[in-house]
Amino acid sequence: MIRAARTEELDAIMGIYADARAFMASNGNSAQWANGYPRRDMIEEDLARGQLYVYETEEGEIGGVFVFFTGEEPAYQNIWDGNWLNDKPYGTLHRIAVSRHGEGIASKCVQWCYEQCLNMRGDTHEKNLSMQRLFAKNGFVRCGLIMAEDGTERIAYQKTAY
Repeated sequence: MIRAARTEELDAIMGIYADARAFMASNGNSAQWANGYPRRDMIEEDLARGQLYVYETEEGEIGGVFVFFTGEEPAYQNIWDGNWLNDKPYGTLHRIAVSRHGEGIASKCVQWCYEQCLNMRGDTHEKNLSMQRLFAKNGFVRCGLIMAEDGTERIAYQKTAY
């Protein structure tokens, strides 16, 4: 079940992000979430904005966490080496991480986001092969490159029903 995250879950959520950083580093992607990204204050802000969601397992545990919102993502205003599929209003997926791999939790989160908004965008680091596979598996198309908030390049993806 996917639902809004709760304040009392912040420690568990930060633990999932810490595990995700270790997973990425052990899989050749130590640069993307370096230096403690995402920071707790950033996650608290996501929570306050109502943009932080969790995937709750049947056992009542947090199996995944992600940010989803509709509206403009400033980093997506400039795209190069390609184009967005359309300019219609869209939803954005950010900071997805799972606590249990191989159970399809990440795909369930991505699919839930798409059900909320049939025009979705996301991005990932060139070395984040897991995320690139997740996007491809869920019907997203590589659209080009964008500049992330930290000034690094990201691969931009979109899936749309329009």
